[in-house]
Amino acid sequence: MARPRRESRAGDSPAHGSATRQKRHTVGRPPRDRDTAAERERLVERVERVVEDDGGRERERYRERERQRQRARRAAARGDDSEKTRSTNSESHLLSENSLAQLDAANRKTTSKTKKPREQLRPPKVRAMDEKRPQQQNHHHQHKKKKSGKKRRVASGPALEAQRSGKRHSEGHSRKRRIWIAVIVVLLLLAIIIPVAVVVAKKKSSADSGGGSSSGGAAPANSNLASIDKASIPDKAKGTILDPFSWYDTGDFNVTYTDEKVGGLPVMGLNSTWDDKTRANKDVPPLDEEWEYGSMPIRGVNVGGWLSIEPFITPSLFDRYSEGDNVVDEYTLSRKLGDSAKSTLESHYSSFVTEQTFADIAAAGLDHVRIPYSYWAVTTYPGDPYVAQVSWRYLLRGIEWARKHGLRVNLDLHGAPGSQNGWNHSGRQGVIGWLNGTDGELNAQRTLDLHDQLSTFFAQPRYKNVVTIYGLLNEPRMLNLDATAVRTWSSKAISQIQGNGIKAVIAVSDGFLPPSTWQGQLSSAPSKSVAIDSHQYQIFNQDQIAFPHTKKIDFACDGLSDWMAKASNTATGFGSTFCGEWSQADTDCARYLNNVNTGTRWEGDLILPDPKLSVTKPLCPTKDRRCSCADANADPSAYSDSYKAWLRSFAQAQMQSYESGWGWFYWTWDTETAVQWSYKKAIAAGIMPAKARERDFDCAGDTPGFTDLSETY
Repeated sequence: MARPRRESRAGDSPAHGSATRQKRHTVGRPPRDRDTAAERERLVERVERVVEDDGGRERERYRERERQRQRARRAAARGDDSEKTRSTNSESHLLSENSLAQLDAANRKTTSKTKKPREQLRPPKVRAMDEKRPQQQNHHHQHKKKKSGKKRRVASGPALEAQRSGKRHSEGHSRKRRIWIAVIVVLLLLAIIIPVAVVVAKKKSSADSGGGSSSGGAAPANSNLASIDKASIPDKAKGTILDPFSWYDTGDFNVTYTDEKVGGLPVMGLNSTWDDKTRANKDVPPLDEEWEYGSMPIRGVNVGGWLSIEPFITPSLFDRYSEGDNVVDEYTLSRKLGDSAKSTLESHYSSFVTEQTFADIAAAGLDHVRIPYSYWAVTTYPGDPYVAQVSWRYLLRGIEWARKHGLRVNLDLHGAPGSQNGWNHSGRQGVIGWLNGTDGELNAQRTLDLHDQLSTFFAQPRYKNVVTIYGLLNEPRMLNLDATAVRTWSSKAISQIQGNGIKAVIAVSDGFLPPSTWQGQLSSAPSKSVAIDSHQYQIFNQDQIAFPHTKKIDFACDGLSDWMAKASNTATGFGSTFCGEWSQADTDCARYLNNVNTGTRWEGDLILPDPKLSVTKPLCPTKDRRCSCADANADPSAYSDSYKAWLRSFAQAQMQSYESGWGWFYWTWDTETAVQWSYKKAIAAGIMPAKARERDFDCAGDTPGFTDLSETY
C-alpha cells in the first residue's frame, strides 16, 4: 500500500533545497579555496560520523551536501583551464573519492548487517523528495541537475550514473503502480471471497444443525484414529457403520475394526473390559450389588430428545422451517434434510448428551437414567427416511458412560415401526400404524423381531449389572388401540425377551389406562420380573390443568399417592409400578410441546387433527382471556420467590408420592429452552432440590397458601 503524503516542512521541500544549492554556487569563496587541511579534517570527521550513523537522516543529509559540493567543484573546473584549477580539481576529486569510498564502506557494512535493500534504508521523506524533485524544479534547475548528475560519482562513470538515476526514478513509479495494482486485486478478491464464504458457512451450519443449536461447539477431535491404519478397514466395510473413519465422533469408542455381531447387532466401538464397582452416590449400592426394587426407590431421569428427536426439547432443529414445510417430527425432518440428515443428526447425537451429562446426573443425587431410542437404531424399512443404525453406537456409548458414573440404565424403545401412538416423539406424527391399519400386524411382528435382536445383545454378561430395566414400548395409545391385542403382544414379547436370557426387570407401559385395568394381567410373568411404567402429567388433563396452585400441590400429595397405592397393590392394580415420566411444569405453554406450530390448552388455542382433543377455550384456573403463557415461558430469573418456592414444592410432592411405589424418572434431563421440563436447568434456577433426596417440603406438613401467586400468569 502507498505511504500517505505528509505536509512538507520548510527544510524538507524540494524548492527550498534548490535555492540552497543555487546559493552555494554563487555565494562565498570558490570551491577550490575550501580544500584546506581544516576542511579535509572536518570532512573526515563528517565521514566518521556517517560511518557510525545507523543509516538515518544524518547520513542522507551528508551525502546530499557532498553531492552538492562535487557539482560546484566540477562546474568551476569546467570554466577554469589553468593548471592550478586542474590540480585543485583533482585534489577535490581525490578527496571526494576517498570520502565516498569510506561512505560506501559504511554502506556495505550496514547493508551486510541489516540485509535490507539500499532503497529501504533511505528515510521515507528523502525518497518522497527524490520522487517529487523532478516535477517541482524549473527547467533551468532540471537541466542543471541532469548535467551535474552525469559526473556525480567518478567511480561509476557518467553514463552509468545517469542511467541508474533514471532507472531508480522509473522503478519507483513502477513499484508504486505494482503495489496499487496488487492492492486493488486483493480488495476485489476479498469482496468476492468474503460474501461467498459467509453464505457457504451459513449453509453448512444450517445443514449440519438443522438450523439450530442442539449441535453445538467444534467438531470432535477424533484423536484416537491416529493409531489406526486406514488399510486395516476392509474395503467392504469402508464407509459403513463399521468404518470409524466415517464416524462424526469417535471419542471413547474402541476404533479397532471388528465385524463381530451379537444378535445381528455390531459390537464395533465397545471395549473388551468394564468396571461394575462404581456407584452413583454413597447412599446406593455399587453396580455389582443387587438393587432391591420395591424397597429401594428409583430416583432417575430421562435423557429425552437425544436419540429420539422431540421438537419441544430441541426446537432449534425445527425453527428453520416454515409452517408450510410441515416439518413436525423426526420422519418429516429426516425427509426434508435428505442427504444432510446423517450429518445433522449425528452431530446432535454427539453434542446433546455427553459424558458430562451422566456425571451431572449422578452429582444431582440421581441413581438411574432412562434412555429412549427408536427402531431405526437397529434397522429401517422400505420408504423410511430415518438415519439408519447411526444412533446405535451412541446408545452403546451412553450405557458405558452411565456405567462409569454408577448409574443403572432403563432401556426404552420409544418409537416402533408404524408408530404405536401417532405422536411426534414416536418418530411420526399422525396415524397409528402399529397393531392398527393395513400394516398394523406386520409392524407389531417387526417390533418383536427387533426385541429378539436387542434382548440377545443385552443379555451379554457385560450388561447384567448396568441395564437393569428393559422397556417393551413407550406409551402405546391403548385408548385408541385394542387393549387386549396390546396385552397379548406384550406377553409374547416378555416371553421372547426372557427366553433370550434377559434378567432385567421388563417395563410395560400402562397405556394411560387406570390401575384397575391391569389387575391380574400378565400373570404368567414371574414376580418382580415385570413392572408397570406409568406416566403422569397434570397439564395434559383438561380438569387437572385448571387446578389453582394450592390444589395442584394437594393433588400431587394426596391424589398421586392414592393412585400409586392402588397401582402397587395386586388386589387393585398390577403390583410393581414406577412413574417413568413426570414434570414440574404447571402449564402446557412450552413451545412445540403440543406439536410444532400448535397452540395450548392454557390459552385455549389448541387445534389438533382430532377435533375431540382440540381446546378452543382457555383452561387456566380463571378460564378466561387473561390466561397467558408469557410469564410461564419467562426466563427463571424473572420468577418471583413465591413462584420458585411453589415449583420446588410441586416437584418434591410428586417425588414423595412416586416413591411410595417403585420410584420415578423425571422428564427430562435437559432441553434447549423449556426450563420447567429440564431437571438440569431447574437445579440451576433454584426450583429443584440440588440433591434428589435432600428436600425442604413434606406432604405430611402444611401446604403453604401461595395466595400471592397469579392464577393466570
